[in-house]
Amino acid sequence: MIRALRRRALSLATAAAATLGLAVALPASPAAAAPACAGAWSSSAVYTNGMSASYGGHNWQAKWWTQGETPGTTGQWGVWSDQGACGGGGGQDPDPGTGDPSGFVVSEAQFNRMFPNRNPFYTYNGLVAALSAYPGFAHTGDDTVKRREAAAFLANVSHETGGLVYIVEQNTANYPHYCDASQPYGCPAGQAAYYGRGPIQLSWNFNYKAAGDALGINLLANPYLVEQDPAVAMKTALWYWNTQNGPGTMTAHAAMVNGAGFGETIRSINGALECNGGNPAQVQSRVNAYQAFTQILGVTPGDRLSC
Repeated sequence: MIRALRRRALSLATAAAATLGLAVALPASPAAAAPACAGAWSSSAVYTNGMSASYGGHNWQAKWWTQGETPGTTGQWGVWSDQGACGGGGGQDPDPGTGDPSGFVVSEAQFNRMFPNRNPFYTYNGLVAALSAYPGFAHTGDDTVKRREAAAFLANVSHETGGLVYIVEQNTANYPHYCDASQPYGCPAGQAAYYGRGPIQLSWNFNYKAAGDALGINLLANPYLVEQDPAVAMKTALWYWNTQNGPGTMTAHAAMVNGAGFGETIRSINGALECNGGNPAQVQSRVNAYQAFTQILGVTPGDRLSC
């Protein structure tokens, strides 16, 4: 039994890459006011048919794939369709592209496209509420780096949970084994209480204590919060992503912001079982989800995708 935070409880491969649509429609604004501005146009971002961006006080909609073509410079025959004047909204967000007040680089519409069949427990609001625990996540580097990190995190949790479907570890036979009674704090919630939960399957009493201490939540006494509170569940996943090397040599956050590539995030999460030829099908499942999610977010996936 491997005493790691992440247990290989799930072997489901996500089918998200085959079912995701790529056009992101923004909600309509009230007729009494100018529409809110979409996310500010970025010369480095990739836009596909139906995606929107704001530039020069107008909203623009892409007619087909484009990168680096400034809206409004190619006339009526160009890639961009002028949607009219806009005021405020996404163009002024700290991280352009979503129109979300949190400044998170993934909009609710994009999140819904990534996880069309998710369990209702996993909400966009829960994810956004968890971001305050690690403000550097998806807020470090340029816009491309931020989007790639968000896509990398969500691709890995998609793989771990079958598309954000599973909340708890499915193999109940493992439950009593995650109590290390030799720890001075023991297992106050009961021997079978520290099974895998959440988007990156937090397990073992010592990991619940470490995550809870870092987050200011007494998860050792009440591990059930991870399956009862969507924000707490996401916070535990972000704790691992931002602070734990796992079987790798760096955190997943460091891998994405320092250019090591998506493959190193796999190594940090489950490298001992999947990397170096250990399980190429599982690695490819993660890579497929990452490529689909970066496309939704309008960026290229970069290189070094595998481990």
